[in-house]
Amino acid sequence: MNTLKTLLSVCLALLVSLSIVSCSQESADELIVYSGRSQALVDDLVDQFKKETGANIKVRYGNDAELLAILNEEGDKSPADVIWANTTGALSNATEQDLLTTLPDSLLAKPAAYSSTSGKWIPITVRFRVMVYNPDNVDPSDLPASVMDLPDMEEFEGRVGWTPTYSSFYDFITAMRITQGEEDTRRWLLKMQQLNPKAYNSNTPMVQGVAAGEIDIALTNHYYPIQMKYGGAEGYFEGYEHYGQPEPDPEANYETYHFEEGDIGNLALVTGAGQLKTADNAELAQQFLSFLLSKEAQEYAARSVNEYPVTKGVNLPEFMLDEEEAFELSPDYNYEQLQQLEETLNLLREAGLI
Repeated sequence: MNTLKTLLSVCLALLVSLSIVSCSQESADELIVYSGRSQALVDDLVDQFKKETGANIKVRYGNDAELLAILNEEGDKSPADVIWANTTGALSNATEQDLLTTLPDSLLAKPAAYSSTSGKWIPITVRFRVMVYNPDNVDPSDLPASVMDLPDMEEFEGRVGWTPTYSSFYDFITAMRITQGEEDTRRWLLKMQQLNPKAYNSNTPMVQGVAAGEIDIALTNHYYPIQMKYGGAEGYFEGYEHYGQPEPDPEANYETYHFEEGDIGNLALVTGAGQLKTADNAELAQQFLSFLLSKEAQEYAARSVNEYPVTKGVNLPEFMLDEEEAFELSPDYNYEQLQQLEETLNLLREAGLI
């Protein structure tokens, strides 16, 4: 009887031991990503990383503000390993809130442009602000060299589109405040309102409005007019109805306009990612960040959502502006300063836009 009890005890101990080892291995190979980027981009890249590494990856989606709030609520008990944000402002806030760990130089050295000054996040892709116009109604030679002069174009009264409640517009105004000053930004907003611009909730219907002749010009991000004409080879327009996007139309009646080199109207908006201090597996987290900077992942982002890569040697679709030319158009500014959002929101409230 004692022998049987001893044998059972040994077996039980062995099962517990195996269970602990199994759980430990599962935890070691699991990565939790909090993503402010859309599933249209993220899912396929995550699947590819899974195939390459065999890691189990779980993604929690939300906008940047929601994810930061969740991380603060979870505190040290957060299961998250990586945050992949839509804006550098969110990453700067995460840095300020001491949520991110300093990344190794080997990882920080991979991007060719738009690197962080804090060393706690890496850039992943870049979007640029542009103006879209209807060529039937607008001669591009008549458009201003600077977006700061747009409010003086009285001939466009009632024919301008903008998205004053959209996140990229917040970033645009924040950067304007940083580079042009508070008073000039306030003056720009007030004078723009005198043009009686048409406000849209999102960029796609606004670009459609330009194509339909509903408005003549609109301020947007560069990839919206590209995606509406050409879609993407993968991801974003694969099952475009699911993502609420129209079918691509190469004949859509609009063109893209860039302001003069260095103008705030060509602002570069950077997306990025960082490793959280709560990461259980720093090696796997950094491996994932490195994968996002790989030629494979960077080319996928360029093809699927038409955003610009931050590493060299990436092939772009022929309908995208040359990478070096696009980078030259944007003004230089500290991307981490986009965290100064509250002042921007106050300014927009003061102007009655939100």
